[in-house]
Amino acid sequence: MCLDHGVRNGIAALVLALAFHAAAFSADSHCKLGKMAEFPITMRGQRPLMTAGINGTDVQFLVDSGAFYSLISPASASELKLETHFAPFGFYMTGVGGGRADVSVATVKTFTLAGAPLKNVEFLVGGSEIGTGSVGLLGQNVLHIGDVEYDLANGVVRLMRPIDCRKAVLAYWAGPSTGYSVISIDAPNGLDRRTGGTAHVNGVEIRVMFDTGAGSSVLSLRAAARAGIKPDSPGVVYAGESHGIGKNTYPTYIAPFASFKIGDEEIKNTKLRIGDIDLPNADMLLGPDFFLSHHIYVANSQRKLYFTYNGGPVFNLSVRRATEQSLPGESQATLASPSPANEAAAAVPPAQEAADLARRGSAAAARGDFDNAIADLTKACELAPDMSEYFYQRGLAYQQSKQLELALANFDRSLQLKSSDVPVLISRAHLLFRRGERARAAADLDAADAAASKESDLRLQMAHAYEGAELLDAAIKQYDLWLEFHAVDARNPAALNGRCWARALQGQALPLALKDCNAAERGVQKSNPEFAKILDSRALVLLRMGNYEKSIADYDASLKIDAKNPWGWYGRGIDELRQHKASEGQADLARAQGLWPQVADEFTRRGITP
Repeated sequence: MCLDHGVRNGIAALVLALAFHAAAFSADSHCKLGKMAEFPITMRGQRPLMTAGINGTDVQFLVDSGAFYSLISPASASELKLETHFAPFGFYMTGVGGGRADVSVATVKTFTLAGAPLKNVEFLVGGSEIGTGSVGLLGQNVLHIGDVEYDLANGVVRLMRPIDCRKAVLAYWAGPSTGYSVISIDAPNGLDRRTGGTAHVNGVEIRVMFDTGAGSSVLSLRAAARAGIKPDSPGVVYAGESHGIGKNTYPTYIAPFASFKIGDEEIKNTKLRIGDIDLPNADMLLGPDFFLSHHIYVANSQRKLYFTYNGGPVFNLSVRRATEQSLPGESQATLASPSPANEAAAAVPPAQEAADLARRGSAAAARGDFDNAIADLTKACELAPDMSEYFYQRGLAYQQSKQLELALANFDRSLQLKSSDVPVLISRAHLLFRRGERARAAADLDAADAAASKESDLRLQMAHAYEGAELLDAAIKQYDLWLEFHAVDARNPAALNGRCWARALQGQALPLALKDCNAAERGVQKSNPEFAKILDSRALVLLRMGNYEKSIADYDASLKIDAKNPWGWYGRGIDELRQHKASEGQADLARAQGLWPQVADEFTRRGITP
């Protein structure tokens, strides 16, 4: 299916604009690379984010090599006041979990990318919220207009224009003694221009897709089974639920494998995440964990992919790789001036050096290398002491490395520089609640509530934070706002359950609470840990409503999944006592108090007694 004429015109304009901005190069017999565009990348956890402009507003996009087309979430489109119209008849997208996402189209009057203002560019609108402050995905309709270089460890993605490079080795950064690998990649198939190739797991050939937008690398259950590994195989452990752009979630597992090999790089006796994912043209997503540990050049011009190993973990394990020399008869690419390599050696202004250090620090934090992350971010803060974002990033690195006092100090400094920064206010509120500073934490959340747009995805985080502080009216308000603008989202069941639980704790609006829990239950699979939580919430609602038999049934099913939940045992004990089942009730109350001695006080405080 083709997109409409306006979308195609927008991409044609993008190609022309970036080509116009490409570096000039000399005409000779040797391969030269011109840089069409460079996207500075900041890692938010495992998410590579870049900045663009929509109608004069700076926004962040997730750079997603696994997305066939660029996309904006419905809530972000509403927040940005973008008008939408129907996509071509029958057009929709599917997520890796198999969920279908209906889409519409929005026209951005001025889309600014790498300094180039583009007029009337159209985006798909649909799917789950991307999260991490991103409004959407920058996909292959942009990334495939030239060659593309991913150097996430140094915080940059570049669109490259090769000249006379048909037989050249395009791993230009690899010196004569540096090993590199090269694999063939798939040709474009209509609109699908995603980067795919082959690898081997336990000696079995698999198809891989290079996907910077995936939460992590994951192998499909079907491919794992071909390699001799299933969820019930020895050493396999459940690893939680995940989701893509669709509303469905899927279970994942961590499993041992004898080997993973791609190109000339091989990992022996490793572990991989496997999941019940639906990939029509691939068996495995190679996600941002793989990209962070490698420097990658996707030579769309040659249908090849070059990569070198950066060091550190791949799939959180050490890597053993072979050293490879240049292929016979091939020349090594050189970079046209100005080039990434030459720019690195040039004098760099302090502000630019600080930005480079901050991006490198965020990448190190994403790899779990907190010492180097903090060192780079500290230098960035010294070079640019008025940049609140750098103090926030350093605070997150301190928080992840469990240095909470230093994290709090950095959040404080960030908010001194930018008092209405919603993500920082929420992060500081969480730390203040942990310290018992309830009033200060509540004030931060109230400030975040006032500063955030009504459509903001961050309202779900605020709801959870208010609920944790037992500010239940405020939590319900945040759930109301989030659900209004995120009705089709993989996190929708969790939000409905959160609102159900808050009302159950209050003992108010119980019919509405029951409706929320019923809707939440319909939206999740029984394998999802959220399923047990939903049953537990609904059981408490039913207990308060006096429907003890149904409450016990929900507690039974919930406790069968999670037998360490003291709320479940105590609630069921009260149900049983009210049905005059004294021995069963007392046994359940005792078991609950054995798990958590304060559970009786918590029920009593909410007016629920045996």
